[in-house]
Amino acid sequence: MITKIAIENFKSFGEYSELSMVSSSKIRTNQEHRIQFGRDVNLLKYAALYGGNAGGKTNFIDFFSFFKETLKNGLPPSSNRWFCRTSEEYENKDSTFEVQFEVNDRFYAYGFSALLSKKLIKTEWLYELYSNKKAKQLFKREWDSIINIDKSFLSSSLDARKIEVDKSDFSSHSNSLFLSFIANRRKAEGESRLSLFNQLYTWLTEYIVVVKPGVGFADFSNYLADGTFDHVQELLSSFDTGISKIRIEEIDVEELSRRLPLEQFSSIQKNVISRKNDRNSPTPTLVLRNENAFYSIDLSKDEPKITTIKLNHGNSFYDFEFEEESSGTQRMFDLINMLLIKAEDVVFVVDELERSLHPMMTRRFIELFNKCHEGRKMQLIFSTHESSLMDQEIFRRDEIWFTERNENNCSRIYSLENFRERYDKKLDKAYLEGRYGAIPIFGIFDRMEKKR
Repeated sequence: MITKIAIENFKSFGEYSELSMVSSSKIRTNQEHRIQFGRDVNLLKYAALYGGNAGGKTNFIDFFSFFKETLKNGLPPSSNRWFCRTSEEYENKDSTFEVQFEVNDRFYAYGFSALLSKKLIKTEWLYELYSNKKAKQLFKREWDSIINIDKSFLSSSLDARKIEVDKSDFSSHSNSLFLSFIANRRKAEGESRLSLFNQLYTWLTEYIVVVKPGVGFADFSNYLADGTFDHVQELLSSFDTGISKIRIEEIDVEELSRRLPLEQFSSIQKNVISRKNDRNSPTPTLVLRNENAFYSIDLSKDEPKITTIKLNHGNSFYDFEFEEESSGTQRMFDLINMLLIKAEDVVFVVDELERSLHPMMTRRFIELFNKCHEGRKMQLIFSTHESSLMDQEIFRRDEIWFTERNENNCSRIYSLENFRERYDKKLDKAYLEGRYGAIPIFGIFDRMEKKR
């Protein structure tokens, strides 16, 4: 689970900003939204991020995509323009990115700084955090690629020798991260403490799931579980989509190639070959979605079996293609996938949760998410404009956040808890009246009106 996010000099965020998922001890509502660790730490399941257009919400969501991409492949090609460009001073100022998180009931802080304009990693660090507010440095990387690793962390002289080799081999990697390098090298270390690096890398890159408008999940394997389609039909019916039945239809490779752009089809071919050659693959079936349909590719036999879905409405004799459904119904398939996932400790990060949805459907999704993952280590961080969700019966005050631009046109992020509102306060009304800021200011229109 995530404890805190810190960001500085990235896109519209110029100065240091942070979002905390640690619950306030003063708020008594929605206690089921807290996950307790020991006696001292309670983490929240939700963070709802509000703000006007261009206030910084999407840029904050982009932090997660950037963080994961940099871990996997190094600094992205276009990241040299992702420093805060509201002032010249930011071009030569370091950008900072940090995630504090929990894995297996232990807490860590991992982050790095980079001079984005030059695409250079400057520093990198990993600490283990303790409840007494102390921290133990596991490693720290300096600008000149000097890497300091805590000696007590190394369980044997063999581990120490391996680390020295890794440090030497990594010395020329100026735009990639040491955690990625050592995690991929040491992913099969067994009982060695070096395996921790791979565990943390895996959590950061695979257990934080980013969902953005128009880009659904890459893998819908949850839909294949026994009885899942029946469950999906029940969920779709509860959202009043009009869908009464989902039917599976088999298609051949030639038909799939006609339906997909060449680039997507080539990517799937490579994925299929890779999956068939991987004896450790957890499932012989690949389930994917593009903008228009779902495709399931069963690799358990010599010839792949490809299926797609058809949708039926009410008592209609005719089937409907996925692409014929409304954007709201298509969006529901993405959100329902979040309800089906049974894995522990997943963090969903969603841009514009309410996109294409009626307010009642968005509210219903939040209710179901809470019910489906009750007691689980599961978090949902999302941006939204839907003010009707700003209700203390739905969220705690410490789960509601705002972004807005300051006088220098830089984004800042702050919590509703700063305002110490009463438990019975009508938050959505106060927000729309401007009490908390983070709403559009139509100054130019006001001036035009006065000139009439």
